[in-house]
Amino acid sequence: MQTPLAYRMRPTNIDEIVGQQHLVGEHKIIRRMVQAKMLSSMILYGPPGIGKTSIASAIAGSTKYAFRMLNAATDTKKDLQIVAEEAKMSGTVVLLLDEIHRLDKTKQDFLLPLLESGSIILIGATTENPYINISPAIRSRVQIFELKPLSIDDMKIAVQRALDDKDKGLGNYPVDLDDNALNLLVSSTNGDLRSILNGLELSVLSTDEIDGKIHIDLKTIEESVQKKAISADKDGDSHYDVISAFQKSIRGSDVNAALLYLARLLEAGEITIAIRRLLICAYEDVGLANPQACSRAVQAAQVAQMVGMPEARIPLANAVIELCLCPKSNSAMEAIDSALSDVRSGKASSIPDDLKDAHYSGAKELGHGVGYKYPHNYPNAFINQQYLPDNLANKTYYEPNETGKYEQALKLRIQQIEQWKKEQNIDS
Repeated sequence: MQTPLAYRMRPTNIDEIVGQQHLVGEHKIIRRMVQAKMLSSMILYGPPGIGKTSIASAIAGSTKYAFRMLNAATDTKKDLQIVAEEAKMSGTVVLLLDEIHRLDKTKQDFLLPLLESGSIILIGATTENPYINISPAIRSRVQIFELKPLSIDDMKIAVQRALDDKDKGLGNYPVDLDDNALNLLVSSTNGDLRSILNGLELSVLSTDEIDGKIHIDLKTIEESVQKKAISADKDGDSHYDVISAFQKSIRGSDVNAALLYLARLLEAGEITIAIRRLLICAYEDVGLANPQACSRAVQAAQVAQMVGMPEARIPLANAVIELCLCPKSNSAMEAIDSALSDVRSGKASSIPDDLKDAHYSGAKELGHGVGYKYPHNYPNAFINQQYLPDNLANKTYYEPNETGKYEQALKLRIQQIEQWKKEQNIDS
């Protein structure tokens, strides 16, 4: 049985890669790594069919290293051991590990020392964001590269190469590909080059030769890519763009746009991504302006996961509409980011002695816990004392946003506490 065209046309060296010039173009990072033969493990992420496997294959071909392919979800630890033994016997092996976001802890623990030693050059491939879905232990040992969707011109170049190539492609067939058919072919599969090439091959092999030509017209391509066109993102845009538009529409209080982008995610089968982004929106963009709406978004997400599609669309739509029409506040995110900035710059290393743990023998001699005043022993359960380190004693992280009644109440509470401080300073 003949292997699919997309497999046969897989690049054997880095010069044959279509697109991804920000990584493999002249003087770009992956090309420099290959030319210097200084490969390091990496994760390639992006939509399906845009070149993750191709880049891994080209790297192996350009460096003459052995190339092996495994799937993190379906292949076993034993399969990894076989690759490790090969690397031990014959030298470095380039391992493409597809769906690396599904790597379990047992396989991960087996891989980590091999990555450390460099006996295996791991190229992980994933459609998921590795900063969210891949463990820190793996991320810390690899470089992460985002692949970009292929342009229409990139895809047309790949199609023409396949039509011209007599060894691996369709060059031995007298193909006459109509311009309209070509345009539909490269625009109907969400930029998935694998589907484009396999759809092209199906069209050619299933069309009779007439007058010495295999004429591929619009109708032929429609029939050949029909299944993929339906199962892919129907509007042909990247899911990453839809996800971004979804959150920005909620943040911008445009309920109609947010519902449209939710519908696109659900129709593409991305219910998990829709739920995750919805919860992020709730706490990042609504936050303290309406905490009850955030809680209801969590409840809607839980119900959606319990009932599944198609019913899941209903609680999710409820949550999207409410979040869109809520007052907005990112004050909590701004506050924690400001605090994190001070921590990361080394400004928060000290703790006032009276706040330190005093539940052990000898703490008093160190001055730990000495002088601490228990707030519940004072009126309003408040006593003015310093909690921040000396170098940050007057720092303010949280600035209330008055877009919602809840945060207006928080601001009044802060003002009340400030008034108590003033009164206690006067009394003292």
